[in-house]
Amino acid sequence: MVFAYFLGMCSYLAVSKTVKTSVGLGLAVIFVLGITVPVDYLLNEFVLEPGALAWVDQSFADVDLSFLSFILFIAIIASMVQLVEMIVEKFSPALYTSLGIFLPLITTNCAILGLALFATNKGYGLLEGLVYALGAGGGLTLALVIMAGIREESKLLEIPKVIEGTALNLII
Repeated sequence: MVFAYFLGMCSYLAVSKTVKTSVGLGLAVIFVLGITVPVDYLLNEFVLEPGALAWVDQSFADVDLSFLSFILFIAIIASMVQLVEMIVEKFSPALYTSLGIFLPLITTNCAILGLALFATNKGYGLLEGLVYALGAGGGLTLALVIMAGIREESKLLEIPKVIEGTALNLII
């Protein structure tokens, strides 16, 4: 998601300061994706698609609620992120503190919403969508950890003042 579609760049650049924080955020993203993509699939399949409400009654066969997909997907993502935030705060207060504002900002992470929309737009089934979500979450975690490792190692180097900070991150 980060390298192919440039989605999730804000958290990629901001949270990848340490490997520990990167792993924590990556696992949180995997968890959120692992829950939201199947729920979004079911919601899309049985409520949002044109004709999806035919299972309720045949008079609803012509109803198309697909225009609500953005709003409902965001609502599902927000509720799952809230759940993750409460779990991380309860079981790992240090990780919760180190992630700071970036944990609740997973809600607005375009990579998560983009992945949910990609999975439904590509016509993936429930299992395919879940594998796609877990693979993308794993890829994002790997990208975060690699970036964090490089950033940690770069602290040991003599780097010219001109490219310290954000410039160096963008070069990396």
